[in-house]
Amino acid sequence: MTHKGLLVVISSPSGGGKSTIIRRIISEGDPRCRYSISATTRAMRPGEKDGIDYWFVDEAAFTEMIRRDELAEYEQVHGHLYGTPVRPIEKWLQEGCIVFFDIDVKGAFAIQRRFPDETLMIFIAPPDLETLRQRLVGRGTEASEAVRIRLERVPMEMEMGKAFEFTVINRDLHRSIARVKKIIAGRLAERGAVA
Repeated sequence: MTHKGLLVVISSPSGGGKSTIIRRIISEGDPRCRYSISATTRAMRPGEKDGIDYWFVDEAAFTEMIRRDELAEYEQVHGHLYGTPVRPIEKWLQEGCIVFFDIDVKGAFAIQRRFPDETLMIFIAPPDLETLRQRLVGRGTEASEAVRIRLERVPMEMEMGKAFEFTVINRDLHRSIARVKKIIAGRLAERGAVA
């Protein structure tokens, strides 16, 4: 069964720019836009808010969500659990919303498997690995060991990113945002929705 809504799944390696791109597009005020908030067992970073950036839960609560089939997808990433609550997605699809996902590459394919007709997959690639490393170190939210762990995943993420429908190389943030918006508008037009 297809729905009126569209699931825009955006993935990248850590520091690739996916969160910034999603925030900027949603901030433009299209009333159809929604942000799928993931649940995670990782600690809250400075400036993050529960229920806005993530649902911060402990492992017992996360395990219970899995047991109740309340997650559209879940993965262990960088030593923590991340998952996407399914109920809001189903509601927003029925309402014709454009739902943005900021999730890892494996989670992206899980969303596509669960909602194959409604999912648009966009991979945000860094211009090169050194730029990515500088962005990760520069944001100052992780210790050097955490940065190393994130960088170890990059080859796998880049390889899986090749299977996404679209790849946007994030050399310039404004151009990358414009490209993502153009891709979304094209998919909405294909589906007979007004972009």
